Amino acid sequence: MSHFPPQSPPRLALVTGGSGFVGGHLIRRLLSDGWHVRALGRSPDAMAGVQALGAEPAAGDLSDRSALSQAMEGVEVVFHVAAHFKLWGPMSLFRQINVDGTRNVVEAAAQAGVRRVVHVSAAAVVMGRPEPMRGATEDMPMRKMGFAPYAASKAEAEQLLLAANGRRAGFSTVAIRPPFIWGPDMPALDHMVDTVRAGQFQWVAGGAQALSTCHVENLCHALILAADHGTGGHAWFVSDGEDTTLKSFLTRLLASRGVAPKDRSVPFGLAWTMAGVMGAVWRVFRRKGEPPITRQMLRLIGKDFTVDIGRARKDLGYAPVISPADGMRRMQGGAASPDRAAVGERSATLRGRVMSPAGT
Repeated sequence: MSHFPPQSPPRLALVTGGSGFVGGHLIRRLLSDGWHVRALGRSPDAMAGVQALGAEPAAGDLSDRSALSQAMEGVEVVFHVAAHFKLWGPMSLFRQINVDGTRNVVEAAAQAGVRRVVHVSAAAVVMGRPEPMRGATEDMPMRKMGFAPYAASKAEAEQLLLAANGRRAGFSTVAIRPPFIWGPDMPALDHMVDTVRAGQFQWVAGGAQALSTCHVENLCHALILAADHGTGGHAWFVSDGEDTTLKSFLTRLLASRGVAPKDRSVPFGLAWTMAGVMGAVWRVFRRKGEPPITRQMLRLIGKDFTVDIGRARKDLGYAPVISPADGMRRMQGGAASPDRAAVGERSATLRGRVMSPAGT
């Protein structure tokens, strides 16, 4: 007869966007930590992808409240990762996925008895008109700029998520704000490499802009800490803990794939004007695809932008688990897996003359 005490069942988490770059890493980390993971999949390929990672697939998308409610049965924590991340497009589409989708997740979670919703927000929610921002803190107001539908929709989504904190007893909501998300299988890197090889790359303002980054493993670590620590109704910036410059970082990132960008540059003011003209042309003539350069892209990379992670260290006990140097060593030989095309909503389509970070 065994005298060992009965073991508690594994904790159950639901991950939205599990077939994407961040979602896939999060699933693997949760499983390694002993969680049972269920992942939402909006297509057969997405469901097969999360199942291959070891998660239990659940059919549905962010617009389907019934499917969301069913997927959340017995779930303790929802990690809301899915989002529409593009550098161009109608605000209506960004709001439909990022805002309305988040609203559906929050309402379904509150009704299903979920304890906490942990949302992947974006550091860009505090970005206003293009100007240098160093050491951004959580005390700064969120901005909703018309030229940046991604950042604006993420700000609106975070606001409604945090406003739902305490909607019922035992229910809480929190958000993590990462800057440039990167890692060995980041899907945006292929686009960066192609842009350089096509000879279409130029640095904006020489690339000397200060930059905070967040390795995907550091982001996943922060998300899991947020599931159990920190006061509900709050958001935290997280990063790799070491700031760099756009030129230094992207040069090292591209070097991991054997590519070196040429030292050509365009002034920020000229790039901003060009982006405005191109945006007008795309809108008036209803051109397909994205302009080679957009003002949202320039707002993300064109000026100094760093974040202060002091509050995450204090409230969550956060500290980076991988350094930028170690992360770059792991990038050697790394490439986006072939099936990553199915998860484009978490990657930027980086074409044209300048480059933008993924998942800011």
